[in-house]
Amino acid sequence: MAMEIEDKFDVPAGFEVPDLTGLPGVTEAAGPVTHRLVAVYFDTPDLRLAARGVTLRRRRGGTDAGWHLKLPRSEGARQEITRPLGRGTKTVPADLADLVSALTRGAPLAPVAELETHRTVTTLVNGAGVRLVEIADDRVTGTVPEAAAGGEPGAGPHVERWREVEAELIGGDERLLRKVGKRLAAAGAVPAASPSKLARALGAARPIPGRPRPRTRPGSAGEVVVGYLTAQADALLAQDPRVRRADEDAVHRMRVAARRLRSALKSFGAVVEDTAGLQEELKWLGRVLGEARDAEVVRERLIAGFDALGEGAVSGPVRLRLDAELGAAESEALDRVREALRGERYFALLDALDALTGAPALTGAADRPAGTLRARAAGSWRRVVKAHRAALAATDPAGREHAMHDVRKAAKRARYTAEAIGMDELAERAEAVQDALGARLDGVVAQGRLAVVADAARRAGEDTFTYGVLTGLERARTERAREEFPRLWKKTSKAVAKLL
Repeated sequence: MAMEIEDKFDVPAGFEVPDLTGLPGVTEAAGPVTHRLVAVYFDTPDLRLAARGVTLRRRRGGTDAGWHLKLPRSEGARQEITRPLGRGTKTVPADLADLVSALTRGAPLAPVAELETHRTVTTLVNGAGVRLVEIADDRVTGTVPEAAAGGEPGAGPHVERWREVEAELIGGDERLLRKVGKRLAAAGAVPAASPSKLARALGAARPIPGRPRPRTRPGSAGEVVVGYLTAQADALLAQDPRVRRADEDAVHRMRVAARRLRSALKSFGAVVEDTAGLQEELKWLGRVLGEARDAEVVRERLIAGFDALGEGAVSGPVRLRLDAELGAAESEALDRVREALRGERYFALLDALDALTGAPALTGAADRPAGTLRARAAGSWRRVVKAHRAALAATDPAGREHAMHDVRKAAKRARYTAEAIGMDELAERAEAVQDALGARLDGVVAQGRLAVVADAARRAGEDTFTYGVLTGLERARTERAREEFPRLWKKTSKAVAKLL
């Protein structure tokens, strides 16, 4: 997945690209080179991709002909996935269709616009010949077919013509890109009014559907809660294509979004009601994602532990077996995640989230001042305290360990509740408790997984000495985390008492 960093500008008909060779590090403005690009854009009949800022096209001409899927900006950059042109002109490649299936949800993808672009490219190069920034001066003709234009039958296609300039970062830094933008602005360019060429072409032909937004009173509890729920629903959906591609940390981020949603629905049931069914579905999704995430955590933890061993502690093909066994477990868990994300149950969950953020069932408490939500945060922390007291009262070690897991879950809910209403310090304190108890749980899980791998090695006739060393290290880490927790709890309890 490429990360595309670019700025777009609208320019008048008589615009001329200014001299950019005087910018820092630029020694040459290579070109211009001209291209004719023809791109056919695909979407659902009701423009579900366009509504979310996603573009899917098949483009001929230029230096990057092929299928392009562009996802919304993430951390300042736009994500782009490419595939070769292939022979099919009207059928989207299956893997690209899968990556947008959380948006299409079974609706067919078909051509909704064709853009013909006459592009003049100038490339800024440094003294070593490195391409820094590419300036594309585009004259565009956008055609929206009658079927997609939404007009009267027989009206024919809608045609729109315009000119724009794009400055795309290639091998330079963002400071140079900003300086290029200032130079273009001084020559008469203005920031583009539309986020993409497709949005401009479609928007001129028919309204691109917007997302429904509930009306909440400014400064109210409803505004805070709905805003938080919307942000987390968006975060979950944004991770969907990344999870399907097994991108780094994607499963973790999607799982956190699901947990935050479920926690908020629990904590703020007095503000948004009738969400019990949705909470159960979020619990299901979290469980599916959790299996893959736990496998990922165990693999990373044990591989790091092995890599830290001295040569004298290694006997046999331990690293190879750890990679194979743990990697296979993680891969199988990811396959089950992908299977779930392609199912009707998941799509129904996404529909429910759309309904929640678009038309939530708000109670009278939603109109109260946002400050009234602090009581919810205090209540969440009281549940942590109650769970901790129950854990201390447990008489057998196994029962106490299980009870401490309940403390961790309560701390996680308290953290997310505090985050939702902006009580950052309380959230940090709750997170510290969550992380400390999580380290204990991870150690126990890692020891169990090591026992399984060691047993496989034993049956294969391999030396299992190193697995014993790793198990001992994990046991020591777990015990150390257990011994350190009372001190952390005492410190945290005092700090939270001052906050609440």
